[in-house]
Amino acid sequence: MATNPKTIRKPVHKLQEDLNLNNIVSTQFDRAAQHLKLPEGLAEQIKVCNNVYFMQFPVKFGKRYVLIKAWRAEHSHHRKPLKGGIRFSRMVDQDEIMALAALMTYKCAIVNVPFGGSKGGVQCTPRELSVEQMEKITRRFTAELIRKQYIGPGINVPAPDYGTGEREMAWIADTYDAFHPGGLDNLACVTGKPVTQGGIRGRTPATGRGVVYALRELFRHPKELKSVGLAGGLEGKRVAVQGFGNVGYHVARILDAEDGAKVIAVGEWDGTVYNPSGIDIAALKRHHEKTRSIKNFPGARTLTKGGDSLEVECDILVPAALENQINLSNVKKLDCRIVAEAANGPTTPKAEEYLRSKRVLVLPDIFMNAGGVTVSYFEWTRNLSHMRYGRLERRLDHDRRSNLVGSIEKLVGRSFAEPLRSTLTAETEEEDLVNSGLEESMINAYHQIREVQRRHGDEPDLRTAAFIGAIDKIVNTYADLGIFP
Repeated sequence: MATNPKTIRKPVHKLQEDLNLNNIVSTQFDRAAQHLKLPEGLAEQIKVCNNVYFMQFPVKFGKRYVLIKAWRAEHSHHRKPLKGGIRFSRMVDQDEIMALAALMTYKCAIVNVPFGGSKGGVQCTPRELSVEQMEKITRRFTAELIRKQYIGPGINVPAPDYGTGEREMAWIADTYDAFHPGGLDNLACVTGKPVTQGGIRGRTPATGRGVVYALRELFRHPKELKSVGLAGGLEGKRVAVQGFGNVGYHVARILDAEDGAKVIAVGEWDGTVYNPSGIDIAALKRHHEKTRSIKNFPGARTLTKGGDSLEVECDILVPAALENQINLSNVKKLDCRIVAEAANGPTTPKAEEYLRSKRVLVLPDIFMNAGGVTVSYFEWTRNLSHMRYGRLERRLDHDRRSNLVGSIEKLVGRSFAEPLRSTLTAETEEEDLVNSGLEESMINAYHQIREVQRRHGDEPDLRTAAFIGAIDKIVNTYADLGIFP
């Protein structure tokens, strides 16, 4: 395994809290593994990364040469291919990528997606780069992965993460295709692509929608809500979201538009907008696209820091930015009933202990943000089958619905009013099928985690219960697979 040249040092917390995400994930794993009887050495095998590839490559910007540092970690090969996003961030380092790869292994197990975990990172700041510069970095990074066989439909399949999106995934797919001309399954080398380039409808909002589906399922259980002093549904609940990227935006949009929740605060890297009466998310999105900032949005008051969004009084707090955002320096300032972790590792262990002592429910990242990899699985299988979901049965489904509605109208002697009739006879679109599969996956995963908790006498918290369930599934896979030689 290559050594990690730590050219960028992450700040050490003044209270000496360990903010190394790799250490945090390992500690969470150890806490869960104590509840399972594992063969000697197997826990360590599951916990550690199998491979880490560190690379440095030059990219030419005009007459200037820039040296780029990047990583791709492969955590577990118990399932294949491996799956995990690519993060573009100045703060990326090897420990972070290894930790995120491990989290991918566990979240795939939680939602029953047959992938091993992986993660990639490129040390750069996207907002400081032009489109041309981003494309050069992305394509060269892909070429390096191809060279070492760290990418391929049956080997390792990247996806978007912080700082990347559909555009970068399209560049990756095109670069891979150039190296493998005529490859029938080339598009399956990466997910999160534009629909025009082999992507699947519903993938872009999938992580955020998965967070909402998990919250909806929680709010169907009054007893669990009562433990944190809440009741009823999501309608009218006050929500604060930290992060207005792909995940945070879609969480806020869906909760606002579909569930009637009141999004009162949104934080970004350069500030927070706050309105206790609720923020118009669609208008905020237009403002953000126009100004490249959420600051000075006319429908809300601008607060100084992005972290201010964590400290407003609300019912549900959704950290959807980076890791370690809720820590010992600010946890006592939080005023919420539920923390729904849309980001990876947003809450430090000591901060979580404090929140639990205050009866705040923490919904863990390895479950909450698994919607992205779930729909990535759908996209991957769609690319391998070369068939759009619903294409074969769409017309048949519409005709059956129309005939059924027509029969009911004849039976009762009355016609359904529009738009109810249109709704009842509407064709099933690909995105409908994707969202249905995502919702089913999130609901099943939620109940599996709760079942693990009950099986252990409600002793483990939700995060530990999620880890226990994931580790147990991986152990069973190893038992069936065996060890070579």
